[in-house]
Amino acid sequence: MPNIFDIKLIFTEIPALLKYLPVTLEITSISIFFGLLIGLLIAMIKIRKVRFLSGLATLYVSFIRGTPLLIQLYLSFYGIPILLRYINYYYGTNYNLNNVPAMVFVLVAFAMNESAYNSESIRAAIQSVEKGQIEAAHSLGMTSFQTLRRIILPEALIVAIPTLGNSLISLIKGTSLAFAASVVEMTAQAKILAGNNYRYFEMFVSLAIIYWLLTVLIERGIVSLEKKLRASDRGHAKIDRN
Repeated sequence: MPNIFDIKLIFTEIPALLKYLPVTLEITSISIFFGLLIGLLIAMIKIRKVRFLSGLATLYVSFIRGTPLLIQLYLSFYGIPILLRYINYYYGTNYNLNNVPAMVFVLVAFAMNESAYNSESIRAAIQSVEKGQIEAAHSLGMTSFQTLRRIILPEALIVAIPTLGNSLISLIKGTSLAFAASVVEMTAQAKILAGNNYRYFEMFVSLAIIYWLLTVLIERGIVSLEKKLRASDRGHAKIDRN
């Protein structure tokens, strides 16, 4: 009887896939960093209803949330070279389109996707902060920036952590699409290895185990962080009352 299913291969190939885990983590960490920064900026624009920018932010969020991540990745992959051609033509620059690393296309697409989803989570969290705390901060002479940094963001972070955590989990799973832009991460490597031995099922089971364990670790980390933030918030509240 032929060896239809090789269970040993599932575990022996995991180390080969883990060699590309740093690429997956690099995509995740950089994308979540810029996704949070841009998401916060978009959230503040929408909350403060900045003229013209608020409408653009709404359109941006609607477009990103209404289109598949894979399509956004292709738009980045083909759109950035077109943008560089226009810049070269109109500004007399000489950007070499062939020297743009494939990772750039991936990071742009993933950061933009994260920013759209994070902006809504951050906006909802900020708007959940009690107005009385904000008014009290202003009455103590805090500037708007100080109030945002010391009162609003710490309170909003506690509310937003679960949603942002889910977004992080979706992001790390979504990095499996990076191979569409010629970036070799764990999924791309799995396809390469499977092409050598034609053990596609075993290879993707190995990959599924890795992603599963990563999400479990992230989930536990998020729960732990949320508990610490809530405990810290209760501690500050007791100090304030005393």
